[in-house]
Amino acid sequence: MAKPRPRLEKLTLDKDLDKFSLAEEASYHVMRGMAAPSLALLFLILSMAFAATYVTGASGAPIVIAAAAVAGYMAMNIGANDVTNNVGAAVGAKAMTMATALTIAATFEIAGALTAGRKVTLTIEAGLIDGAQLVGTEVLIWVMMAALISSAVWINLATYLRAPVSTTHSVIGGIIGAGLAAAGPASVKWWAIAGITASWSVSPLLGGAIAALFLAFLKEFIIYRDDKIEAARHWMPIVLAVTAGSFAAYVLVFALGHLAVISLPGSLLSGVLVGAACYVLSRPWIHRQSEGLDNRNQSLRKLFRLPLMFSAALLSFAHGANDVSNAIGPLSAIVSAAGSAVATERSEAPFWVLLIGALGISLGLLLYGPRLIRVVGEEITRLNPMRAFCVALATAVTVLLASALGLPISSTHTAVGAVFGVGFFREWYTRHSKRRLEYVRLKTGQAEFMESAETNFAEVRRRRLVRRSHFLTIVAAWVITVPVSALLSALVYLVLSSLFL
Repeated sequence: MAKPRPRLEKLTLDKDLDKFSLAEEASYHVMRGMAAPSLALLFLILSMAFAATYVTGASGAPIVIAAAAVAGYMAMNIGANDVTNNVGAAVGAKAMTMATALTIAATFEIAGALTAGRKVTLTIEAGLIDGAQLVGTEVLIWVMMAALISSAVWINLATYLRAPVSTTHSVIGGIIGAGLAAAGPASVKWWAIAGITASWSVSPLLGGAIAALFLAFLKEFIIYRDDKIEAARHWMPIVLAVTAGSFAAYVLVFALGHLAVISLPGSLLSGVLVGAACYVLSRPWIHRQSEGLDNRNQSLRKLFRLPLMFSAALLSFAHGANDVSNAIGPLSAIVSAAGSAVATERSEAPFWVLLIGALGISLGLLLYGPRLIRVVGEEITRLNPMRAFCVALATAVTVLLASALGLPISSTHTAVGAVFGVGFFREWYTRHSKRRLEYVRLKTGQAEFMESAETNFAEVRRRRLVRRSHFLTIVAAWVITVPVSALLSALVYLVLSSLFL
């Protein structure tokens, strides 16, 4: 018998290539997980370098440079946690993709922080702690540093646990805790704290009420009309015009006031002109989009996608204007104190400080924001584009109003309040609206529609309790945020003061 011919090819070559491929794939997954932390670390280094270009050679330059890194870290945590308030409703309603939502949010966060972030920054910087009660400017520096570190750590932990806590609560609690540890109760401006606390209580109620009013308007004038498409063609341009005009007037009065003196009548006239232009441009667009659509709610959802994107952009601008103060307010106070000037409510944050906060918030939401978007967008209540539009627009209006008044309210409170306001209104409207009752009876032919539905008590109870367990969890997180951040900040201050004072 002839011997078999030996095989000349190397059998191990393919196996070795497979091993290399597996190693390359494993390395890719490991490096992908390290990409976000690496970019975050690079941003902190760049923040320090950026601050150094402005303060090198000045007194207290090392502490300002270190504070810039901590403020950048805080800003990224704000972006990661509070992004749910900007675009969560839109993503939950399937009106835009995650990539589109993040792009819109990042762009308008930067615009809002740079153009309208100064006024609320002054409240955080000098409206909570009386610098005159602190023994020396160095104490104020370490009070603000402790507040930054403690609030950033708490928000980072909350983001990891998928809890949408209030970043405003965190930073204000941190300032209070460090101030108490440094100089006792006399150092805290308790009247200012009382006013801010009242705004925290009012903001979710106001956000819920405004969202309910918007939804009531849509239901009465568009959704439960015989010809939904024609009603949408008539009313949607008006809704968009009012929204655009209000936003333009706000930007001129409050956002650009530090660049040029703009009178209130002039800004209101400009808002009217912008609203009129929006009406003229949106009317033919809505008419084209509505051609060929069936007379049903699913068609209306398509029409509301672009307005929802607009309202999400407005909310991102409002969030950047209001919540940038949480990151750079303490940094601005440190910059002032390092220059031997105690911050006052008339001082202004330097532009480079605002820039660190704006870029940090946007980077944080791009890197870590998707982790919490679905909590507010999907896990509290079911949203469609129309309801999400009401939530986003109501939240934006509330936050913009608070930003104009210099009140650092919680955008988390406002957004969640708007979501629950929509849900509670839907429950009430479903049972008490005569227009809806007649509409459903006409469409279904069931003369006893409401009576038969009310006999199913188990179904009524299930519908009323859906998602409400999340309400208790969120409220619990709100309640503990201030004391936890205050206690942590006091401990951090005691450690820092023992090392550097």
